[in-house]
Amino acid sequence: MHTEISYSPAFALARVRLDAGESVVAEAGAMVGMSAGVEVKTQSRGGVMAGLKRSVLGGESFFMNTFTASTAGEITFAPALPGDIVVWELSGQTVLLTSGCYLASAATVDVDTKWGGAKTFFSAEGLFLLKVTGAGTLLVSSYGAIEARDLAAGETYTVDSGHVVAFADTVQYAVNKFGGWKSTLLGGEGLVVQLTGPGRIYIQTRSPQGFIDWITPLLPTQRS
Repeated sequence: MHTEISYSPAFALARVRLDAGESVVAEAGAMVGMSAGVEVKTQSRGGVMAGLKRSVLGGESFFMNTFTASTAGEITFAPALPGDIVVWELSGQTVLLTSGCYLASAATVDVDTKWGGAKTFFSAEGLFLLKVTGAGTLLVSSYGAIEARDLAAGETYTVDSGHVVAFADTVQYAVNKFGGWKSTLLGGEGLVVQLTGPGRIYIQTRSPQGFIDWITPLLPTQRS
């Protein structure tokens, strides 16, 4: 499995080339195109309960598509929102993704949900994160460009909750107020996530919720 990313960072496209017999799993609706000789199977990967956990708790689709090449072939993937894609090569470790940031992965990678704990109760991202484990290629998507940061042991970096994309499970995280309550309510930041290394984190330069908040007052209402 070989992956190339084109048109970053605004309108990224992932081009995945498979050898005969290789498979790639993708979020429903992520495929842009594919060559002849690639077969697709749609199923709730891991069973009904795993599909429900991903859709109801993790914010992803219930069904996932598995693309298998009978001969050498190619599939292209893109996220729903304009933004970037990064390739994260896993070697047996576990990483955590926020809702909507999973795009595709090798068939050897397992995608499940993880309860974030009570500390995420007031976070816009909710109580659950996607837990991705295994060895193989993981494609992570964003709204806007993606910035990668490698935190040293004990190093802390604070990120607006709507800009967190993914992080290694070696990174400790806590959701806190942005300063005092006055800053939290009036400062435009809301809640923030404190990430403490060691490990890699990915941050997106735009927030989907920020865009929703900006465009909602401009939408026509029934009265208007």
